[in-house]
Amino acid sequence: MDRLVECVPNFSEGRNAETVRALVEAVRSVQGVWVLDEEMDRDHHRAVITFVGEPAAAVEAAFQATRTAAGAIDLRVHHGGHPRVGATDVIPFVPIRGVTMADCVTLARNLGERIGRELGIPVFLYEQAASRADRANLESIRQGGLEGLANRMASNPAWAPDYGPRALHPTAGATVVGARPPLIAYNVNLQTDDLAVAKAIAKTVRFSSGGLPFVKAIGVELASRHIVQVSMNLTNYEQTPIHVAYEAVRREAEQRGVNVSGSEIIGLIPQRALLQAAEYFLKVERFDPTQVLETRLEMVLAKTTGDLSASVSDFLGAVAAGTPTPGGGSVAAMAGALAAALGVMVCRIGSSGAGTTAPSQPADHTSSEQRLVRLGERLRGLIQADADAYADVVRAYRLPKTDGTRAEAISAALRKATEVPLETADLACETASLLRGLLSQTKPTVASDLKVGLLMALAAIEGGLENVMTNLKAQGNQGFLNEIAPRVQAIQQRLVELKKL
Repeated sequence: MDRLVECVPNFSEGRNAETVRALVEAVRSVQGVWVLDEEMDRDHHRAVITFVGEPAAAVEAAFQATRTAAGAIDLRVHHGGHPRVGATDVIPFVPIRGVTMADCVTLARNLGERIGRELGIPVFLYEQAASRADRANLESIRQGGLEGLANRMASNPAWAPDYGPRALHPTAGATVVGARPPLIAYNVNLQTDDLAVAKAIAKTVRFSSGGLPFVKAIGVELASRHIVQVSMNLTNYEQTPIHVAYEAVRREAEQRGVNVSGSEIIGLIPQRALLQAAEYFLKVERFDPTQVLETRLEMVLAKTTGDLSASVSDFLGAVAAGTPTPGGGSVAAMAGALAAALGVMVCRIGSSGAGTTAPSQPADHTSSEQRLVRLGERLRGLIQADADAYADVVRAYRLPKTDGTRAEAISAALRKATEVPLETADLACETASLLRGLLSQTKPTVASDLKVGLLMALAAIEGGLENVMTNLKAQGNQGFLNEIAPRVQAIQQRLVELKKL
C-alpha cells in the first residue's frame, strides 16, 4: 500500500472477552484495514487494538469500533486501574507510510466530528490535533477522571468539546481523538502489593515531575496478581529508550527495598527500540543494526526488487507534491542524514592503510563510525519532525483571532519550528567535522564519497540555518530570541570554520 496510517484505539473493557472480540470484528469488517495486535488487561480494565489501513478506511474502522463500544460498555459500572474518560477512551492516528502528521490531524478531526454528530459523544482533540494548547496532553483532559471532566465542561466555557454535545454521554462518557508519533506503552512490575511504592516511583521517573524526558508514568495496582506496576508511555523512545526507563524504575525500586518481577509491552513496539535495549543489556561491542538477519534480508530484497529507488521516489514525490510539508527543513535533515551515511560507509570500508578492512579499522574510525550512526539516526528523525513542526505553526495561525491562547500557541509553535532545523544544523556541523577528520585517513577509492558527504553536510547546515532565520523573523517572544541568538551565532561561526578547512 502506498498510504498507510496506524490507529491504536483504547477501550475501557479488559474483562469481557466477548465485548473485545466484537470491537476487533468491528475493525475487521472494514475493507482496507488490517488488525496487527489486540490486548486486554483485567486489572487495567482496558483493551488496546492496533491496526493499520488506508486513511479513509482507518477512519471508518475507528468509527465502527467506537459505535460498538458505545453500545456495549457502560462507564457507570466500570472500575479499573487505568485512567479513562470514555468507553472508547482515546483514538490516536500515527503516520506510517505516504502520510504526514498533518494528514493524521485531518483524519482525527474528521473522525471526531462524525463521532460527535452521529453518536452524540463529546470529543476532545489532543496531541498534534489539539485545538487548544492546554488540551494537547492527554492527562490534562483526563484530570479528575469522568467527574472532573464533567465539572469542567459544565462550569468552564473553555472546556466545551471540539465536537458533539456539551455534556458527557450517559454511558459512553467522552472520547479523545488525536494524531501523534509512535509511542511505546511499557510497564514494569514490582514484587510488592504496596501501591504507594509504585506511585512514588512513577512520580520520580515521569517528566512532568522532573524525571525522564518523554516519559509519562502512573502507579497501578494489579489486584489479580497481588503486585503493583509502574505503567509508562514513552513518547520519544529515541530520546529516552526503553532500557533507560527500565533501569530508572529498577534503581528506584531497589532504593525502596523492592525487586522488579518483570516488564511488559502493550501493543506493538518499533524494532529499533528493541535493538537499543539488546545493545545495552548484552553489551555488544560495535553493534550494527544490519546484523539482524531480517534487516539484512530486507536490504537484499530491496536491492533486488528496486524498493530502494521506490522509497526515494516517495520522498521526492512528497517534497514536490505542492503541499507545505515536507519542505526545506526536511530536505536539509535528509542531506545531513545522507552525509552521515556516507561517513559510516567510508569507516566500514576502512582506512588508507593497504589491506585495511572494517574488522581491523583504527580506533578513531571505530568511534567515528559509532557516532555517525547515531547522528544519522537522529537526522532521519528530524525529517518528519520538521514537517510536524511546520504543521503546528499552520494550526496555530488558524486559531480564531478572538482565541486568547492564539498568540501563545503561535509563539510555542514557532519555537518548535525553530529548534528542529537548529538541531539539524548543529548535528550537521558535527557530521561535517567528523568527515573532515576522516579525509586524511581514507582510502583514495572512497575519498570522493567522503567529499560528497562533506558537501551534503555543509548544505544541511546552511539549509537548517535558513529555516531558523525565517522562523525567528515571525517570533514575537523576545526572551526566546535572546536565548536562541548565541546558539545560532555559534553554528554560523562553525560553518565559516568548516568552509575554510
